[in-house]
Amino acid sequence: MTALNKVVVTGGAGFIGANLCRHLVESGSAAEVVAFDNLSTGFADNVSGLAGVTLVEGDILDQPHLTEVLAGADAVVHLAARPSVPKSIEDPLASHDANATGTIRVLEAMRGAGTKRVVVASSSSVYGANPTLPKVETLTPMPVSPYAVSKLATEAYALSYQQVFGLEVVAFRFFNVFGPLQRAGHAYAAVVPAFVDAALAGRPLPVHGDGGQTRDFTYVGSVAEVITEVVARGLTSPTPVNLAFGTRYSLLEVIALLESILGHSLERAHTDTRAGDVRDSQADQSAVRALVPDLEPVDLETGLRQTIDWFRTLA
Repeated sequence: MTALNKVVVTGGAGFIGANLCRHLVESGSAAEVVAFDNLSTGFADNVSGLAGVTLVEGDILDQPHLTEVLAGADAVVHLAARPSVPKSIEDPLASHDANATGTIRVLEAMRGAGTKRVVVASSSSVYGANPTLPKVETLTPMPVSPYAVSKLATEAYALSYQQVFGLEVVAFRFFNVFGPLQRAGHAYAAVVPAFVDAALAGRPLPVHGDGGQTRDFTYVGSVAEVITEVVARGLTSPTPVNLAFGTRYSLLEVIALLESILGHSLERAHTDTRAGDVRDSQADQSAVRALVPDLEPVDLETGLRQTIDWFRTLA
């Protein structure tokens, strides 16, 4: 497999983006990686010092700038977004602008630059109120938050550009990605970093609701490996693809694993269930397995250990 000359990762200084940038260069899949990021949620130090990775500060809504950056790019991985269901409920228009309008700006910039290959990040939140488990991609989307609607628009735009303009697209639906570089310490922190940060600091773990809600936790290294293989091989899909591997753990089970790893019990602080949250989530993995049949994903316990190790480097 010949290495790509240049890959642009929007949101490349973010948690998933920075892990992906590192994997693209360290695997030899790309000679040059450009992390394009406005640093609203990403951090420059996530990619600083990475050989072969260049950070370009910019916004995906600035289509002319992005078109310039895309010059000579073989592929784009579009991860830039305004994350968080609660943030989208507080400000639906901002989520729409970043996630829906931002996506079409990226796709138009690709057309302007002549770049054909793209992976876009959608979300398991598009399944929303649909109760069927596991979530297979043919289920009717039933989004229950503005964030979920904006992610449904993201994948729909990308797949329509594949049909109309001949772009080579894979639209991945992410499921509760976790791992190193995912920060805590803010009101919208994802559950795993919030738990790990509290556990290491000796604070009660914040649990929204009863903790019985279930998620398909996916380690960021596995996500980076899948995306890298898809981009490097030029794979496409006419329909969205779940990027998760069919696991299902409750928040209380995650806490129990953390207690086992750390060797002591952890106090919990239960709060109200958050508006827009889905009770249960689990991916059908058939489609992603068809794309990357040889991948062995990192299991939850191993991923938690590596996440804890990273958090300890921050102390």
